[in-house]
Amino acid sequence: MTNERQKQTMDGLGKIVESVYDQLNDGDIPKMDISLRSKKNIEFDPRHNVWKYGDLQTSRNCKTVKGATMMLKTLHMIDFIDTMIVENRSSTLREMYYISEGWGNGKFNSQDESNMMAEDLEIVSKYMREDFKLRPEESGASILGDITISELNRKGERKTINCNDDVGDSGYAIPYNVEKEKVTIKPGNAKFIVAIETGGMFDRLAENGFIEKHNALLVHLKGQPARCTRRFIKRLNEELKLPVTVFTDGDPWSFRIFASVAYGAIKTAHISDYLATPTSQFIGITATDILNYKLPTDRLSDQDVSALKSELTDPRFKDQFWVSEIEAMLSMKQKAEQQALAKHGLDFVTDKYLPEKLTDLGVL
Repeated sequence: MTNERQKQTMDGLGKIVESVYDQLNDGDIPKMDISLRSKKNIEFDPRHNVWKYGDLQTSRNCKTVKGATMMLKTLHMIDFIDTMIVENRSSTLREMYYISEGWGNGKFNSQDESNMMAEDLEIVSKYMREDFKLRPEESGASILGDITISELNRKGERKTINCNDDVGDSGYAIPYNVEKEKVTIKPGNAKFIVAIETGGMFDRLAENGFIEKHNALLVHLKGQPARCTRRFIKRLNEELKLPVTVFTDGDPWSFRIFASVAYGAIKTAHISDYLATPTSQFIGITATDILNYKLPTDRLSDQDVSALKSELTDPRFKDQFWVSEIEAMLSMKQKAEQQALAKHGLDFVTDKYLPEKLTDLGVL
């Protein structure tokens, strides 16, 4: 049985099909307008601190064989999504790519093409890939801390899980769909979130009792966080009013992990309002930390240097804090991992480093 949101999704996709049919019925060449997906149409919204698409649009039409084939693929995908919703099934993006082998001239040439088309449908329909029952290959984050989750399982039954008492060492695994119809959240004693880049540091904080001592909720980002992870963090922030802090390595790629959590990413600019948590605060390793704590370092690669210079022109890093830290790192030509804090002992990160940073930010 489909829920209200699934019905709305089917209606939204149905309108795309109806538009194509109406154009054909009127003797017109079918077309579909979509936001132009290029850097020149990406704008940083300073009011909401997120990436968004601008007003530029492109029109996909059936005037050419290539255009007609693209429209055919689009309609095949909509039909496939509609069937999954009706049958209450789901598919990975990879599975959909292979399923298209049975679509004749409508089959995809690569998974990148099918992934892009799923994103196109998000933009045009205003619904999410998760609403389409399309699952990513990557898994969501792991969570440890005192909040309670009520999740609808595959049998349609509600299962209640406390993310501290009812889970093992690896924590609660976030599902790909974290909307309220699937997952509800109840507060516990957790007072703030520490979103952590690496599994080793996630385990260190848990083992050292950081959760209990400071009423913290730990989220293992698993590197660049999945969409469901970013969405869940946003829900925790908005619904439970939990401040979000992001603890990463000290390098340009880790800085971008923070930026994707806080401000969104260019690739997902059409759903930044859905994924980004602009009030997130950075507590990861900085150039200043490397100097103050005399941390072990690695030399910046040419790619690192290029990425840091690019960040100096990125609106997400326009704050003076970021400008100063990035310029300092470029001057030092050094970077450091979270685990470098272990130079001062296994308890240093939980007894000194994090408490000091969280206190400075007003979180503790």
